[in-house]
Amino acid sequence: MRLQTTKLNFVVNFFLGVAWAFVLIGAVTSFLSFYQINLVLAVMSSVIAVLPGLLAVLILEHFITVQEQYVELKKQTDLLEKLLIAKEQDR
Repeated sequence: MRLQTTKLNFVVNFFLGVAWAFVLIGAVTSFLSFYQINLVLAVMSSVIAVLPGLLAVLILEHFITVQEQYVELKKQTDLLEKLLIAKEQDR
């Protein structure tokens, strides 16, 4: 995991694992429920059952990306401030 805060890292990893488990469980149970009736119906129901879990994965990955951007912007701001101070001292 790419996040710096250990507690936040643990929570996000846990929820990401739960979301992937929902994807897997939703796909398997939905497919097994309908495959005896019709294969096309089973595949379509699997796709529909996977969507909530994939949405949760997408939201969590977006959260991770935003946190990474925030940390990177903080680093860039610190570097720019150091450069500005160095430039003012050279005058």
